[in-house]
Formats: sequence, C-alpha cells, structure tokens
Amino acid sequence: MSDSYKIPRTQEREFGGALGASILLFLMPATVFYLLLTCGTEQASVLNIPGLLPALDALWNPITLLLLLAWFGFQALLYVLPLGKVTEGITLRDKSRLQYPINAFQAFVVTALSVCVGLACGLRLSYIHDHLLQFAVSASILSLALSFLLYFKSLRAAESELAPGGNSGNPVYDFFIGHELNPRLGSFDLKYFCELRPGLIGWALINLAMLMKEVELRGSPSLAMLLVNAFQLLYVMDALWNEEAILTTMDIVHDGFGFMLAFGDLTWVPFTYSLQAYFLVQHPRMLSVAVAAGIICLNAVGYIIFRGSNSQKNTFRRNPNDPKVAGLETIPTATGKRLLVSGWWGIVRHPNYLGDLIMALAWSLPCVPVV
Repeated sequence: MSDSYKIPRTQEREFGGALGASILLFLMPATVFYLLLTCGTEQASVLNIPGLLPALDALWNPITLLLLLAWFGFQALLYVLPLGKVTEGITLRDKSRLQYPINAFQAFVVTALSVCVGLACGLRLSYIHDHLLQFAVSASILSLALSFLLYFKSLRAAESELAPGGNSGNPVYDFFIGHELNPRLGSFDLKYFCELRPGLIGWALINLAMLMKEVELRGSPSLAMLLVNAFQLLYVMDALWNEEAILTTMDIVHDGFGFMLAFGDLTWVPFTYSLQAYFLVQHPRMLSVAVAAGIICLNAVGYIIFRGSNSQKNTFRRNPNDPKVAGLETIPTATGKRLLVSGWWGIVRHPNYLGDLIMALAWSLPCVPVV
C-alpha cells in the first residue's frame, strides 16, 4: 500500500464501542463452551444450564494443542504451494491491489485424500469427538495468541495499512475489531488464509469425525447424520470453489483482522457450525425417506438463493459492466458506490442471508425429534 494515504480515525464504533468489545471478548468464547457443554447433556437445551464446570483435565490437553498447530501448519503449507492461480483483489482505498493465491479447493482435495489415507491406515478420527471440548479450548488459546500477534504487528504498520473500522485509537476496541486491514508476513496474507482454510475445512473434518463416532457406537451412520454431513460439506465446498468471491466481501476490503475475525474463523465456525453433527452422536434421530426428501428440497432452495444472489453480487462488485449484471437496476449511496436493487436483490433486501437461513433450517431439522 502507499504510505502517503492515511486512514482517518474511526468515528462510528460497532458493538457499543470499547465496552461492547470488552464484553464480547469474554462472551464469544463463553457462548461456544456453553453450547458444547449443553449439547452433551441429556436434554441438550440452552434453557437448562449445565451443571458444574468440567475438571481442568477435561478442558486442557496439550496433545490437542499440538494437533491443531500441526493442522494449521499443514493448511499453511498447502496455501503457499503453487496449486492454483494467483489473482488480484479489488482496488483498495489507497488505489493498490494485493495478490492472492486461489487454491483453497485444491487444498481441500489434498486434505481429503490425506484423511482417506489416514483412515485406511487405521486413523481413529473419532478422537476429535472424544476430545472436542479440549480442541475448542486449544483453538481459543491459538485464536487469542494470534490476536495479540496481529495487534502488536499493527502498531508497526504504515498508516495506509490500517483498517477503516479499527482505527479508533482505543486499544481494546481496535484489538477486538482489528487494527490492520490486511496483515501479511511477506506475501502470506493472515486474514485471507484464516477466512476459509483451517476453520472451514476443519468444520468438515469435525463433521466427519462425528459420523465416524456414530459408526463406532451404532455400526452405521444414520440418515440424519448423513444429511447434516452432506449439506454442510456442500456449503464448505461451495465456499472453497468460489474462493475468489471473498475478495469482494467486507471481511477482506473493509474489516480489520483482530480477535473478532480470528476467533470467529478458527473457533466459532468449526465448533459451533458442527453442533448438529455433535448433537446427533448423543441424541440419535430417525428420519423417514419422505421427510428426508423434504429437507433435501428445502436445502436445495436455500442453496439456489444463496449461490445465485452471492454470484450476482460478486460479479457486480468486480465489474458493474459485465453483461450478466449490466442491465440490473441500481441506486447510488452516500459513499459514491451503487447498490443493486433488481435481480435477486430486487426481491428481498439480503437474499444471500435468506438463503443462509433456509439452509441453516435444513441443517437443523434432522435434529428435531418430530421429523
């Protein structure tokens, strides 16, 4: 980035400013652990507070920390290998454009093949289920450590490299939101790497571990478990296949990389998005073929809305003159940009979120007793 461009001080602070950020620093990890502990109870209801906290040895295991470090290292290695193309992100405020490797899907394929080889050699993937809480604690520790690294690194960053939303001058708020926009170690983009790789692929791996645990317990996976794994694997593969699209998202072009995104990418996503599969291991559900078919149709509707609207938005952000979107109606904004108000975006305000919500419902229905 050009050193001559300076990011102005953040005037509008999200989440209630420094006080809200301080609360969320504790509330986000607490929510993850509360959900995991609740999911392991007989009733699995968030309205029923779990009993006493687990003993320290149930929360901490250095082996899980080492395994996570190995996982991150493996994904980092795949990130730097010349497996795919290199593309430029959109133009930033200082008129610069960063380069990004587009190889997340290739990394997923290599990871999947590695897991298959491991299973063929006797790898007991259900170990993840048996130590899930310890893995979550280890992931939280690594997320916090990364957040401190990012913040201290940002103090040495040029003015032009700071995030518009994380330049408030308040250390707590900037630590939480992210002070630097695109922190890099050489050409290794830390935010871009964490956005999809370790957490999202890790989510799919955790789901598979839950399926393997169910096979250990009951001899075969249930239809409910297969649906949850299939639906969420589709979502993960879609994100990895369309990796280039995240270069136009707010996470990349506007938000800094701090605790919020680091914890969200590395802990929140893999350990809360896999709750359906974790729930089904201890609370098996039987689905009829007719009900399963209905849930599949619901997920398909959500996916069509989600993918169609996101593709339209990404195409417009990259090139408003693209023939696919050139005829769509737009309105100007106060920042000088234009917003789509036709196509998918003329039906509802946020069709991508609508698709997300419909798919989330389809992921959860296999866990409901009445279906």
